[in-house]
Amino acid sequence: MSLTKREIAVKMGEKLNIRQQDAHAAVQFTLDAIKKELLKGGNVELCNFGVFEVVARKKRIGRNPNAPGVDICIPARKIIKFKMGKDFRDHLNP
Repeated sequence: MSLTKREIAVKMGEKLNIRQQDAHAAVQFTLDAIKKELLKGGNVELCNFGVFEVVARKKRIGRNPNAPGVDICIPARKIIKFKMGKDFRDHLNP
């Protein structure tokens, strides 16, 4: 099961008693702000939730599972790493 952006907006609208369009705009604004900061190379820290950060992976050698004898070069790239906050972790693993 997964939670969609639309479902978050619907729940927010019901909880805060605001129009769904306004809730959707608030959710989209939040996601855009997180994305913009990560694209600049910054971190996003959400108290009691966790931290998103950009991490650079080095170039490495991998193997093709369909042809195990053939090595392939996996290029260096950036990824988004998420580290859970203590409160989140404690609720996940009581």
